[in-house]
Amino acid sequence: QVVLVESGGGLVQAGGSLRLSCAASGRTFSSYDMGWFRQGSGKEREFVAAISWSVVNTYYADSVKGRFTISRDNAKNTAYLQMNSLKPEDTAVYYCAAHMDGSSWYPLSGATYDYWGQGTQVTVSS
Repeated sequence: QVVLVESGGGLVQAGGSLRLSCAASGRTFSSYDMGWFRQGSGKEREFVAAISWSVVNTYYADSVKGRFTISRDNAKNTAYLQMNSLKPEDTAVYYCAAHMDGSSWYPLSGATYDYWGQGTQVTVSS
């Protein structure tokens, strides 16, 4: 069982920055591929960013490319999402997700992840 806990959300003005953290339980965090997704009010969940267990591969939605950066610190069992130049349309609940090694990973698909956090609210005011 893996427990993911997001933090770092909040209210920020457009153009501002936030850094989300996702703390994971378990001693094998370094073997998990990690992803960030978001869901705005009345909208479907959408992919934001993902990072492979090896850190070699990262993936971004076109809407956040160049503004958001995903990273991880395996020593701290934590994944991060640095969000810069925030826009009102980035307002959503942000979720982190973990994919365990041993099965095919499709980074952009929520269905491929095995564990999810409870989410953290990000609100960007105009």
